Formats: sequence, structure tokens, C-alpha cells
Amino acid sequence: MFMFGVCGCCGALRPRYKRLVDNIFPEDPEDGLVKANMEKLTFYALSAPEKLDRIGAYLSERLSRDVARHRYGYVCIAMEALDQLLMACHCQSINLFVESFLKMVRKLLESDKPSLQILGTNSFVKFANIEEDTPSYHRSYDFFVSRFSEMCHSGYEDPDIRTKIRMAGIKGLQGVVRKTVNDELQANIWDPQHMDKIVPSLLFNLQSGERTESRSPSPLQASEKEKESPVELTERCFRELLGRAAYGNIKNAVTPVLMHLDNHSLWEGKTFAVRCFKIIMYSIQSQHSHLVIQQLLGHLDANSKNSATVRAGIVEVLLEAAAIAASGSVGPTVLEVFNTLLRQLRLSVDYELTGSYDGSTNIGTKIIKAHEERQLQEAVIRTIGSFANTLPTYQRSEVMLFIMGKIPVPGIHLTLPSSDSGPEGTRMIQVMLLKSLVQVTAGFQTTNMLTALPSSFLEPLLSFSLTEDPEVRLLVLQILLSLIDRHENRPKFANMSSISDISVLKLKVDKCSRQDNLFMKKHAQQLYRHIYLGCKEESSGREHYETLFALLGLLSVELANEEVVVDLIRLALALQDLALSTDEALPVYNRCAVHALVAAYLNLICQLTTVPAFCQHIHEVIEVRQKESPYLLPEAVFVDSPKLHSSLDKVEGSVLFLQSKITESLGGSGYNTERLATPYVPQYTDEDRLSKRKSIGETISLQVEVESRNSPEKEERTPAEEITFETLKNAIVDSVGMEEQERERRRQVVEKFQKAPFEEIAAHCGARATQLQSKLNQIFEITIRPPPSPSGTISSGYGQSQSRSVPIYEMKFPDLCVY
Repeated sequence: MFMFGVCGCCGALRPRYKRLVDNIFPEDPEDGLVKANMEKLTFYALSAPEKLDRIGAYLSERLSRDVARHRYGYVCIAMEALDQLLMACHCQSINLFVESFLKMVRKLLESDKPSLQILGTNSFVKFANIEEDTPSYHRSYDFFVSRFSEMCHSGYEDPDIRTKIRMAGIKGLQGVVRKTVNDELQANIWDPQHMDKIVPSLLFNLQSGERTESRSPSPLQASEKEKESPVELTERCFRELLGRAAYGNIKNAVTPVLMHLDNHSLWEGKTFAVRCFKIIMYSIQSQHSHLVIQQLLGHLDANSKNSATVRAGIVEVLLEAAAIAASGSVGPTVLEVFNTLLRQLRLSVDYELTGSYDGSTNIGTKIIKAHEERQLQEAVIRTIGSFANTLPTYQRSEVMLFIMGKIPVPGIHLTLPSSDSGPEGTRMIQVMLLKSLVQVTAGFQTTNMLTALPSSFLEPLLSFSLTEDPEVRLLVLQILLSLIDRHENRPKFANMSSISDISVLKLKVDKCSRQDNLFMKKHAQQLYRHIYLGCKEESSGREHYETLFALLGLLSVELANEEVVVDLIRLALALQDLALSTDEALPVYNRCAVHALVAAYLNLICQLTTVPAFCQHIHEVIEVRQKESPYLLPEAVFVDSPKLHSSLDKVEGSVLFLQSKITESLGGSGYNTERLATPYVPQYTDEDRLSKRKSIGETISLQVEVESRNSPEKEERTPAEEITFETLKNAIVDSVGMEEQERERRRQVVEKFQKAPFEEIAAHCGARATQLQSKLNQIFEITIRPPPSPSGTISSGYGQSQSRSVPIYEMKFPDLCVY
């Protein structure tokens, strides 16, 4: 009895909070938490919050002892009690209690038993969802970031347990982010030391999934089965992490993604990399999209000497990112985006032709595969087009000018750095950049073509249509079609034919605006001349003539007024004369193609003008051709197996379109008969001499000559003789042909204007100068007004002032203005 009394006395002397804590543990742990006693403990903690930290410390002590003794039932009861106390108590004293709680969670996470790790993680997640009333100054989550990241990479033998551990790690990381991201007093979770652990852990689990497509920007609620998948859980966690990223944190969140894809060679597969960045672009705030794009561009530059498949993977990701960023912004450095892509395009061309990465030692042993480089080039061109589609019209015009400035234009200084790939590399760069322009101009629409397409863009573009490379000429024509087509009429001219009723094409014809008229007045003659010279090229094929027909058709429906219609008809008749001429020595196919092109176009323009007599003459000629000369119609020429005639010497009479009949028929409908009766003659300018070069070497030699002529030290010297590769070749071979005679004739014309006396040049150009002066006088009379005169104006009849200006010395100034 004495001994029992002593024990009872000692038990009664114990602190009340310890007795309340002891009472929640049953004798048999399988019975679970004693709920009645737990309610007493909770009420005591709420009524005496200063005891809360002691309660936590005692619970922590008991849990550590139970873990050491492997009494896991009591461990679960202690954690359940801690969870209930956390959920119930929100007071200023909770900080010290949380320290005890985190110490207990840490103890569980350090255990080797998966069940205890999962138990500790679940308790931490519950704690993470609690919004504390007061901030913490000294709490650290570094251990939890490291431990949860380690759990995400668990390699436990049992696959079911391994999945549960990995899911617990993902939930734990999600809890850490939620707890720290909005607490400015905590260690910054966006620091690289934390992001380098969190992001790769999430990507590791994301990669283990079987899905290849990313979710939509706002995924629907997943089913219960999906919630059990680590991949679905990882994606939700990754989206939440990125959605909380502010402007200054985007870089730290994306950099580990780039490093993970590099370290595990995931760019080459493209699928996973694209999926990752779809998640990123859809999850971050739209105004931050350009930051991700800039990081991708920088990463592309950093991998300039990596394999083509890696660079192509990065470019494909850029392509997808640009499409998603269309709703946001590409950023303030738009031209830098295109500058990086164009630089990669040039490097790829150099790699393909030289077969080395500029002698790099670390990757010098790699074998460059030409087909992989071409795939990369196509991907870069597609990406350039995708970026351009996200821009407004005015910015797209700037990009067009920017790309044009990167192309080596004949007669203009080369703007790209010299490469080791030689002239062939420069030609390939020209082709690639023109293909990029094709992508940028696709779908380009503007109301004012004069401002959207300035001379600084059109003139160098048109100069490419004079080169001898057929691929370059075709790309230029495609760019022109994209620029002129504003009503989606281009596909309707895809098939050249001489149909009797063009209403089946359903062309959209709009009235020509004032801006369009000004554009044509400025650039029409250039367009006509390049169309004419394009038909004259021997290397032109079926695609060239079909594209030229589409260009003529678009000019007729998009930019044609009465004067333009007359000029286009004159151009068509001049093309017919070109096909009939024997001086040009065109092949039979080209002559038949020009005849067919003229027939198809005159059939189109006569129906657009709706002049019955004009239409009748055109249809009569076409009917005669169908019976006697089908090889002069597009249906026989522009097919896979064209039906040509061996000789075109007897093309005359009723199979030809007559200028006299066309002039007579259109003159009766009010068209300018004098202009119609004047045959079209293309104006050969010095641009032809500059552009008609067979090689880049000739262009460079010409530029050196131009530089020497324009140098200050040699202003008074006579122009140096033009010495090019072609000149040296002809001197060695000693062959003088038609081309040499033509070049000599052009040289004489240029020399005449350079060395002839002024009186002779003035006499030669007198008529044109007089006409120009009269036009200038008319413009000055309309636009120039006399300056205001302080002495007043002399009024004439009908309230109009006289146009005479008072000289300054006769003006009468007010006294206040004189001093």
C-alpha cells in the first residue's frame, strides 16, 4: 500500500499537458486514438495556447522513442494527434509547435520504412495547406526539398510501393512550394539550389508516363483512376509551380528544364521536349511568354556546334512555343529572334558544305550528315514563319526588310559574314533566306501596299528575278504573289487554262483604292519589266510560267485600274512578239509556253473587261488554236507530257492575237487607243547588268569596281575597266557569241551616258525631259502655295486670294515685331 501510494502521488504531480497527452494513447495501439481524451487535449491547447509548444515537444519525444522501439502503431497515433492539433490551433504560439511537428515529420522521412515515409509526407501536405496567421523567421525547408526529390527518384523493388513513394515525393514537393512561394520571409524556393532539385524530379516522373500529348491550357478534372497516376500528379504539380512563377523567376524555373533535356539527350526525340514546353507555355502567365522564347533562343546559340538533330529539336520546340505565345507577346526584341534564327540557318549551310564545325576540337570527330542539316534548315524556316504569324502587319514589314538586308543582293555589299563554304554556300544562303521570306509573307495582308512594301524592299527583291538561278526566280515570284494577294485569289490561278467562262473561278474583285493606284504608278513598270524578262529566261520551266500567269492574274484583280489594264494587255502582246522572235533563240518549249501563257491571260483579262468585241476576238483565236495549233494553248503545254510542235516558224495569221483588232475593240469602249497602239518595250537599265551574273564571284568583283569608282581619291579618274571572271574566261577561250555581243551593246550604252557631252545627252533625252518638266510644273502648281504675308493678300474675284507672294523687303511688320 505504501509503494502504491507513492506511485499515485508521483503520477498526480506530473504536468497536466503530459497527462492529457498520455491519455490519448490506448493500451492496445490497434484500438486507435482515444477520441474523448483527444477532445480534452484539444480544448486544453485552445484555452492555454502557451502550452502548445510543450505539448508538441512531448509528443515529439514520445514519437522518437516509439520509432526507435519499432512501435509503429503508437507512431501513427502521435501523428494523427499532431494533425488534429494543427488543424484546430491558429494562434501566435503555433510557430514553436510547428518546429516540433517538422522535427517529427523529418524523423519519419529519415526512416527506411516506406509506410513511415508516406505517413510523414501526408502529414506535411496537411500542414502545407494551412494558412498561418504569423510569418516564420527561422524555419527551413531545405531538408524537405532534398528528401522529397530523392523520394521522386525512388528505386524500390516492389513497383506498387515504388509508385506510392514517388507519388508521396511529388506531393511533398507540391506542399513545399505552396508553403514557401508566398512567404517572403522564407528562403526563396526559386533559387537555383532548390529549382535544380525540384524541376528534374518532376520531369523524371513526367517522362515515365506513356502519354505523348500535353493537356489543354485548362485541363478538366481528372477521374479517380487518373489521380492515382504519378504522371497526372506530376503534371498538375509542374503546372502549379509554373503558374506561381513571377517575372523574375521564369528563368530559374526554365533553366533546369533545358539542362535536363541536355543531360538525358531528350532533344532528339522532340516529343517529350515539345510536351514539356507546351506545359510551360500554357501554365505561365501569357505576358511572360517571351522570356521562355528568349531562353530557348539563347540555348540554341549555345548549342550551335552540337549535332543537327539536337538543334532541330530545339527549333521544333521554338516552333510550338511561338504558336502558343501568339496570344501573348513575342517580346520587345522581335528582330533579335529572327537574327538568331537566320544565324543558325547560315551556320547550318556552312556545316553542310564544309563538313566540319569550324574545326572545333570537342566535337570535331562527329560526322555531319547533310540530310540532317537540311531537315534543320526546313525546321528553322518553318519557325521563322510561325514567329511572323504572331506579329502585327507593321512588325512583319520590319521583319521582311530585316531578312532582305541579310541576303547578298547583286550589286549591293554582302551583309552576311564571309563563310568557308564559298560561292555555293552564298547561293544556298540566298535560297534559304528567300524561303524564309516566303514563310513570312504567307497570308500577308495590308490596306496600304505603298507603306507596307517600300522601295527598299521591293527593288532588291525584284533584282533577284533577273538572276540565272531558276530556283531563286521562282521564290521571288512566290513572294510577290503572297504580297499582292489580299483576297485569297491565288489558289484560283493555280491551274492555267483557257476556259470560256471565268465565273466558275469565283474571283473576288475589289475596287482599286487610291493607295493601290499610287503603288502601281510607282512600281508598275518594274513589275512589267520583270515579268517580261522572266518569260525570256531559257531556264524557266512549267512552274515559272504558271507562277507568272498567277502574278498577271492577281495584278488584274487586285491592283488594276483602266491604265493598268491597258499596260497589261500591251505586255501580253509584247510577250507574243517575244515568242515569235527568232533573235532570242528561245527553246521550242519556252516559246510554246509563252504563247500558251498569253492565250490564258488574254482570255482572263477580256472577260474581266467585259468588252464584247474584245472577248469575241480572243475566243476566235483560241478556237482556231484548238483546231490547228493545240500546242499554243495551256491545256497542251502545261501538262506532265507536253505536246509540242517540232517547229514554230509558221505561227501566223488567225492563230495570233492582233494588236489592231484589240485596239479597235477596246477603243470603242473608252480605253486609251493611243496607248494601246504603242507596243510595249521593256526598259533595260543598269540593274540588268548588275543582276545578270552567273556567279557570286562576278558580283563581288563588280562591287570592288563600284567601290573603287566611288572612292574620294579617284573621283576625277576615268571609270576602271570591268574585269570579272566571265571576262577572263572569254579572253582565254576567245569565243564571241550572242551573249558577248549583247553585253558589249549594253556597255556601249552605259559608256555613252558616262562620257558623252552634256549637249548630246540632253538632245537625246529632250522629249522625255520636257514631258517630265511639264508634269513637275503641274505638281508644283497643285501643291505649292505662297507663304503667308503680314502685309495681307490681294483678294481677287469670288473671294480667292491672288497667288503672288509679297517680297520680304516690302512686307509691313507690326511695331511689336521690330526691334
